Amino acid sequence: MAAMSMRNVIYVLSSERNALLTSRNGFIVESKRYVRGLRRTPVRVLLPENETANVSKQSEPAVQSTRRQKESKVTPAAEHPRESDFIRARSSVQTPLKCAHVAATKDHIDGLRFERALPGDKRLGRVVSVAHSRKFREHQGKILLEGRRLICDALNAGANPQMVFFSTVDRLRELPLDKLRRATLVKVKFEDIKIWSDLVAPQGVIAIFSRPDPSRLNFVNTSHSVPLSLICDNIRDPGNLGTMLRCAAAAGCHNVMLTKGCVDAWEPKVLRGAMGAHFRLPVYSSLSWDDIEGHLPKPVTVHVADNSYGRSRETEDEQVDASHKPSKAGDYGWVSTKKNPKKMRYEEYDLDSDSDSDCEDEGLSLPTVDSKLYHESWAQSPTALVIGGETHGLSLEAVQLANKTAGQRLFIPIVPDVDSLNSAMATSILLFEGRKQLLKLIQTSGRKWKKAEQQFS
Repeated sequence: MAAMSMRNVIYVLSSERNALLTSRNGFIVESKRYVRGLRRTPVRVLLPENETANVSKQSEPAVQSTRRQKESKVTPAAEHPRESDFIRARSSVQTPLKCAHVAATKDHIDGLRFERALPGDKRLGRVVSVAHSRKFREHQGKILLEGRRLICDALNAGANPQMVFFSTVDRLRELPLDKLRRATLVKVKFEDIKIWSDLVAPQGVIAIFSRPDPSRLNFVNTSHSVPLSLICDNIRDPGNLGTMLRCAAAAGCHNVMLTKGCVDAWEPKVLRGAMGAHFRLPVYSSLSWDDIEGHLPKPVTVHVADNSYGRSRETEDEQVDASHKPSKAGDYGWVSTKKNPKKMRYEEYDLDSDSDSDCEDEGLSLPTVDSKLYHESWAQSPTALVIGGETHGLSLEAVQLANKTAGQRLFIPIVPDVDSLNSAMATSILLFEGRKQLLKLIQTSGRKWKKAEQQFS
């Protein structure tokens, strides 16, 4: 009876509740609360004291059954390892085999074996940073070449490669692989090459070569050369020297000689400016003037380049006037035009004087060398042209050698109130003018010129 009464009460309350919810224009206004159910295992259940005994007796068989189920689940897992552990063990066994397979297949290209740089490999950074030092290049006898074209020119000329860093196999295939048998090939990330490269857009290949000996390289297109040599005196700017070497190769010069005051010919900036000229004609570096005379043929005429410094440039006739005899070192070589030439210092010429003021005020007397315009006839025999630096100009030994070989001062007239030409620009003008005159002489003289050309070679 009590149960029936409770059911009736619950029914009445539910009906009254539904009636209240269907109000307000027929809309049900009821806020439902959605609670995310969580499954939790209680640690301990607290019951009234009267019911603890009954619950404990009833729960014993349930606990025993749950224990049996757990034991039945645990025993097979203990007897047999888990599937994840088996997969890990299997992968650990297969990993070295897979790596060995990759090393045997992908680390070879057309019979050449290359290495893969692991994370933390610092060989590229160490070699590139040290190769930028002139002392390292001279003492270790190594140079750094970057880019496909420059490396190919070096390999075709017979240079000896030691180590090649490349980003992709396709980059390596662009090089003559048959000439890389003795080199160490290392595959690195392109990001590493980009970090250590001096180029704005790296090509993905850097090589270390042994410092080449010009006398042992195989130069191509020597049949187009003319008996014309270039002597660079105190060229300090790498960009200028690189451009001068490129002009010498384009003009078909026989060789290029650099004095000890010049920048290193194998500096990366010089190599980029020369565009492979180092491997198209002999380039002799750090020579004394006695060594330079030994590399020149006999007979030879040595001319020096003058920027018409200290001249009155009213007319070209006055420029060519032979009566103008300069008596200072600043009158020779490609020196920037300045208003006060007496304030320029020439420390390399100060041998006997103790004070700099004497050198600044009085200057140094130089041998007499006649002047001539660049487009007049001056290359009528095996010829050598000396170009001085823009800062220090020509050295005293260069003017003495020109006087000794009956050479002349060559200058290019320019518009008044304009600074002197760049030494690289002047070199290109004079070299191609000399080539034109020598080719014309070869065509007219014939057999007599062949004898002189044999003496030059």
